[in-house]
Amino acid sequence: MLPGLKKVIYAATAIAAVAGLAVILLPDPVPVEATKLTVGSLQVTIDEDGETRAHDRFIVSAPVSGRASRIELHEGDRVARDQVLLELWPLPLSAREREEQLARIAAVDALAREASERVRRVQAEYEQARRDRQRMEKLSAGGFISKQDAEQASVAETTRANELEAARFRARSADADVRAARAALLALDEKRAGSARIPIRSPVAGKVLRIPEKSERVVAAGAPLMTIGDPARLEVVIDLLSADAVKVKPGMPVLLEGWGGDKPLRARVRVVEPYGFTKVSALGVEEQRVNVIADFVDPPGPLGDGYRVEAKIVTWSGEGVLKVPVSALFRHGETWAVFVVESGRAKRRQVQIGHRGALEAEIVAGLKKGDAVIRHPSNDIADGTRVKVVT
Repeated sequence: MLPGLKKVIYAATAIAAVAGLAVILLPDPVPVEATKLTVGSLQVTIDEDGETRAHDRFIVSAPVSGRASRIELHEGDRVARDQVLLELWPLPLSAREREEQLARIAAVDALAREASERVRRVQAEYEQARRDRQRMEKLSAGGFISKQDAEQASVAETTRANELEAARFRARSADADVRAARAALLALDEKRAGSARIPIRSPVAGKVLRIPEKSERVVAAGAPLMTIGDPARLEVVIDLLSADAVKVKPGMPVLLEGWGGDKPLRARVRVVEPYGFTKVSALGVEEQRVNVIADFVDPPGPLGDGYRVEAKIVTWSGEGVLKVPVSALFRHGETWAVFVVESGRAKRRQVQIGHRGALEAEIVAGLKKGDAVIRHPSNDIADGTRVKVVT
């Protein structure tokens, strides 16, 4: 064999040996889970537990101190307006107590007048909202404003209609309180106090929601005897952190899950209450919370007063959005980044994100549809690491 040919053979053998050793010493590819970017709809929500409650709840209380008869009604029983719920035998009044009862009558009479004025004010606001909605619909039909502005005007009219109905309920309840207080004073006249009894009547038609105590007993003036409401007219109360509540506006859609049904129920934000309150979290941390009230769009079905739901308030939604799983994002310096699978290796790619939901985020720049990104990247993965996609 020629000397030159021997050298070539030796060199090739050495190169093959080195290559084989390199392959043996190379670490195995890191198994990863990857997903391809898609374009679709995206919703940004604020998630919090909520509770259903009767839209108008009335607490029937004792107008004076006395002995209350046994309550024969049960929770869930339907009652008519002015129906006698129970009877109260008052205790004789002293001169001081009589003056207190007169003051109580003056107070409930003032509340009744205030409720009547509120009905008139809300009636005017509702009529104005109805006229605004009619004007907006005409402008929208002519193409002068967007459909969203017309929808907001329709939501405002519906909100004012609900407020008007609630104001009328409160006015009727206040009138009933006035009649009960005046009847109590008449019955408590010292000449008649020994045998007089006061019928306690229902201020509205509805159902009995709660009875604290059914047995006959002596009660103090103002003690709650029964709670009455209409469980068919429910609303949802969602208490949010004040930092989240500032992002919520009336008219925003709400999805109610975890209520026991097969599909979410739709609702819509009616009002964000203007005051906050302090609540201690499960971890013992004091938090400032705000109540958000939403009305049902879908029928509430079997839900009743005081039922728990999981509320998702939709603060933003979009179509045709390039989406990436939130689990694929991580911080790299001052920017967001992902690992993209290219030719069997992980390549770090800086990205710019827009709206961000609980599970997905909007990609504004840095990626394109069809790119495969690594979900839940571990500390074993760096830029250029060999990876193997597993299903």
